[in-house]
Amino acid sequence: MSRRELGTLRIIGGEWRSRLIEFDAGTGVRPTPDRVRQTLFDWLTPLIAGAACLDLFAGSGALGLEALSRGAAHASFIEPGTAQAAALRVAAGKLAAGERAEIVQTDALSWLRSTPRRYDLLFLDPPYDSGLLAPALAALPRVLKPTHRIYLEWPRGTAPQWPAGYSLLKEKSAGQVSYGLAVYSAGATAAAPE
Repeated sequence: MSRRELGTLRIIGGEWRSRLIEFDAGTGVRPTPDRVRQTLFDWLTPLIAGAACLDLFAGSGALGLEALSRGAAHASFIEPGTAQAAALRVAAGKLAAGERAEIVQTDALSWLRSTPRRYDLLFLDPPYDSGLLAPALAALPRVLKPTHRIYLEWPRGTAPQWPAGYSLLKEKSAGQVSYGLAVYSAGATAAAPE
């Protein structure tokens, strides 16, 4: 099997399966690997059709585009970088995503505090050294629909600090990455997976 060029990724399932999209690899963006995406979307299969999705630290857009390919109704891609936001617009156009894809070039935390939208599926994969995961989790409850799932990634061996109300439903590791699926319930205490 040949390796893909740096700056390209493949949609692995759904309507756009096997389509290649480009992203700005020069910014240090590291798309979620294919096998991790496959596990994630296996977890989400019963929830994806018609879902409203948020790809909060969009980067390459791999998670939001994969969700749209598999039947999500809408995905908001929040990305502060000019080149990466432009690459996302090109990818959404190439895939004919139309109004199903909303690309917003702005700071993720500011956007979270001001958006009126609510989401079923949320993808959080901030740059590992950014310190953005904890504040994003703290700001997230205001954008959650009652039945939701939150996917997040973190460096293997450094568990995220869970604010009160979050429960980790599933957790796995692949290489240097740990990832999981969580839910939020107001008034609950943080809990690890069973």
